[in-house]
Amino acid sequence: MHVMNYPLFFTTTAIITGMLSACNQTGTGNKEAEKDTTTAVAVTEKTYLSQPLVTNIYTADPSAHVFNGRIYVYPSHDTATGIPEDDLGSHFDMRDYHILSMDSVGARVTDHGVALKLADVPWASRQLWAPDVAFANNKYYLYFPAKDSKGVFHIGVATSPKPEGPFTAAKTPIKGSYSIDPCVFRDDDGKYYMYFGGIWGGQLQRWNNNQYDSTKANRAGDEQAVLPRVARLTPDMMSFAEPVKEVKLLNEKGELYKEKDNSQRFFEASWVHKYNGKYYFSYSTGDTHNLCYAIGESPYGPFTYKGVILKPVEGWTSHHSIIEQNGKWYLFYHDVQLSGKTFLRNVKVTELHYNPDGSIQTIDPAGKQ
Repeated sequence: MHVMNYPLFFTTTAIITGMLSACNQTGTGNKEAEKDTTTAVAVTEKTYLSQPLVTNIYTADPSAHVFNGRIYVYPSHDTATGIPEDDLGSHFDMRDYHILSMDSVGARVTDHGVALKLADVPWASRQLWAPDVAFANNKYYLYFPAKDSKGVFHIGVATSPKPEGPFTAAKTPIKGSYSIDPCVFRDDDGKYYMYFGGIWGGQLQRWNNNQYDSTKANRAGDEQAVLPRVARLTPDMMSFAEPVKEVKLLNEKGELYKEKDNSQRFFEASWVHKYNGKYYFSYSTGDTHNLCYAIGESPYGPFTYKGVILKPVEGWTSHHSIIEQNGKWYLFYHDVQLSGKTFLRNVKVTELHYNPDGSIQTIDPAGKQ
């Protein structure tokens, strides 16, 4: 467990270097993490709205949930494995998951150690990317993407009686699943829906009508943008109850986006939550680094674009989740404050605010008004 109790607004004159040796420490159970002995080197003055939740490991892509009154965060676990950087994200070579928890935002954070390892997933060959978790049937279901032996991403599921794990993976991925970034949303009627997909390295552009074509490249600028996907889950939470559908994401004119509309079109990092009876679909635009949101009347959409939740963070990627606890809403996200490296990120959290009309107030990760 590593404790971070920083104020939300913080000015720093350092980018932390030498973090890798400290980040190779592995948390176990609820034990206190060893004191961080890394050295801070003054590089340039930067401001940050919030500080990393933990510094004993690198974390990214936080999926946060409130279980039994406590906040649990399910991030991916960044490590430096020596894989060369490329446009498909091969250097994001994550090999296990750690789970974090806290009583409330600002409270002590516990790193529960390794919850699932790549070696314990029978069908997976590499790259345990951004996960999510749902609770049903008196157990917890961890959903995660990974590449199979042919290098194709699918989504697997693992179960545990405890929210912090450890989790036991199913022998095969979910039938009909593909691409990355699963997000599982429970509607008010008790039905669960999985949203997923990511272009470029996430391979979503290779899937049309739920069929895989390895020759498909990224779409040209004037082509319709690739759409995220959704499928309702079966009651046992282990498979899809229906064929995978496209989620229509519309601009304010009611039109589908073109690929070139990359300040608003979908790239990856689906997240769905409900506020005042409306469905909020939020996502990353990827190469333009915005976290945006769109609103709809159904869990299937269509969703109409409404604005930016989070301006670009430090680092090439942006990924998030949104939760409510005790009447306050929070945005979990990541940047690269600790390392300055795209593939060694750190998870953060800040409060989220709605306007009276249901729109979300845009957040600047640098803390600027």
